[in-house]
Amino acid sequence: MMMTSGPLSGWIVLWSFVAFIAAAAGQMSLIIWLPRLLPVFDEVGYLLAFVVIVYWLALAVAFAWWTGRQIHERVERPMMRIGEAAGRVAQGDFSVYLAPDHLEGGRDWNSTDQMFADFNTMVEELGGIETMKNDFVSNVSHEIRNPLAVIRNYAALLRNPDMDESRRTECVRTIIAASDRLNALVTNILKLSRLESQTIVSQAVDMDVARQLAEEIITLDDLFTQKDIDLECDLEDRALIHADPDITALIWSNILGNALKYTESGGHVRVRQWSDGGMVLVEIADDGCGMTEGEVARMFDKFYQGDTSHAAQGSGLGMAMVRRAVDLSRGFIDVRSAKGQGTTVTVRLPAARS
Repeated sequence: MMMTSGPLSGWIVLWSFVAFIAAAAGQMSLIIWLPRLLPVFDEVGYLLAFVVIVYWLALAVAFAWWTGRQIHERVERPMMRIGEAAGRVAQGDFSVYLAPDHLEGGRDWNSTDQMFADFNTMVEELGGIETMKNDFVSNVSHEIRNPLAVIRNYAALLRNPDMDESRRTECVRTIIAASDRLNALVTNILKLSRLESQTIVSQAVDMDVARQLAEEIITLDDLFTQKDIDLECDLEDRALIHADPDITALIWSNILGNALKYTESGGHVRVRQWSDGGMVLVEIADDGCGMTEGEVARMFDKFYQGDTSHAAQGSGLGMAMVRRAVDLSRGFIDVRSAKGQGTTVTVRLPAARS
């Protein structure tokens, strides 16, 4: 943003130059007009010199006072305010707000005001991160506590020597299922942590996304068959993108997994892939339960599951991983859904340069 008042150093240089010119002009006026107004100075030249010295001394004191005041008002005082506010933020107070001295966009808006505005933005972002961290820890604790409680309770039941074999088998099955859920949760948390800490995709190569989609569909084909879901595919013979195959595989497995999970038996899932200019597009649509606008807006939040009836089948981290994976692949994702009318997820990834 352009600041009309300019930096402090520029103003000091400008006003120093103006003050020097004014002082020089004042001295010349004294030398020329003082002897004429008071002829005695013409005979006692040292008095004129004394007056000039006093003049310069007074000017130096005034200029030093003005410079010190400017430095205090425009440097020291703002730094003290920021230092005090930063101390409060360091103690965990993210409600700190530094009000700029001038209206943003006005002619008086300067570098100090911009610094305050940037500080407020930083504190707001830190507050948001702190809230997300607390929510994440709370959700992780909740998600881990549930399967651990199931494992502990059913393991305690197994200590009963009089338990019949069918009941014992049921307890073992429940413990294994809870263990699998806990293992999947920890695995997904580690995957998401790795994706969030990753800024550069070092393993990116030219890869055929159509082939990768076909392989993922073949992997899940038995599950679609077991659930009696009709899977329709329309893929190009070859579509190259420049990305990390492990990262893009997360995208397709999670979106297809959601389509499988939220589509009832006898439903339909359609996978379509095509190229448009410099982009490769993948559309995965289902006619499952769908989502409301509010659920769509939150579907990329960690641990969020709009349809709680399927909570036991996932941890709510899949779409958070999808969003991060798409971002790392320099792509875009769009979701369209309506309650009871299914969901369509469209992913756009840059095509590889030929």
